[in-house]
Amino acid sequence: MGDRGGVVVFGAGGRAMPISLWRCWTRSRRRRGIGRGCRWSLPAVRAGWSRGRKAEFGHVGSGNEPRMASLATPPLRTGLLVIQPLRRRHCAECCGGPLSLLVLEDGAPRCLDCADLGHLVFLPRGDTALTRRSREESALSAVVVRFNRRRGRYERQGVLVEEAGLARAEARCLVDAEVRRRRRVRDAARRAAQDMRFADAFAAEIRRLFPGCPADRARAIAEHASVRGSGRVGRSAAGRALSEGAVISAVVASVRHVDTRYDQLLMSGVARHEARRRISAGVETVLRRWRAEGAEAEVG
Repeated sequence: MGDRGGVVVFGAGGRAMPISLWRCWTRSRRRRGIGRGCRWSLPAVRAGWSRGRKAEFGHVGSGNEPRMASLATPPLRTGLLVIQPLRRRHCAECCGGPLSLLVLEDGAPRCLDCADLGHLVFLPRGDTALTRRSREESALSAVVVRFNRRRGRYERQGVLVEEAGLARAEARCLVDAEVRRRRRVRDAARRAAQDMRFADAFAAEIRRLFPGCPADRARAIAEHASVRGSGRVGRSAAGRALSEGAVISAVVASVRHVDTRYDQLLMSGVARHEARRRISAGVETVLRRWRAEGAEAEVG
């Protein structure tokens, strides 16, 4: 076991972990009276470091230098890769830092100047046309990514392009800006019409499964569940197919928040699963009433 650059390195295998986590782990072992024979891959180490920091720091090889994990969202096949580090990094060549952007060469971080990319300018993501044209106008460009710990993957943040190429791309975008604006307006209107038709179909399916549900309530549930880009059940594959399970899930979620004390329980500190258990009977009562009212209407 050795200590290098704020990292504890274990044996010839080259596994590593931050010193702060190692000290916390050893203190915990002493309190519990655990001996010195514990392995590197204890659950505490995996839970505290492997899920997030290991993916950003990487695995330590024979040269005791970090290597970045494989990207979950790989860059384009042509072009270089630049990383926005989550932790303080210094250039392995000029020792400058901490670095806001770095390039990994042979597993070691390099600043943009040492990597011959210091003359490039950063273009944040958001304007697809400008990004595409800037890369077309630049002889040298790079994709900038940053590790998302919550999602466990690298995500694009923008590109590095030549300043002259960016200026030419901006001029090209100004020429057809009005054309692209009108296209965006048409696309927005088309998507709005599609969303309205889908919400109507979703509300009709709710009324079919729960005839006693008021029409305005069914419409509100459908509009909430089918918001584009929301990630809610209405935008899932099952929701777009109007499967019975997805529609019932949307209705249950609405009843849970509107017709029960679920929100008050959460605000009072009750755990989510416990709060759902407490209000489950109330949810079933509302669902049975909506189904029964429809059956009675058909009989009458």
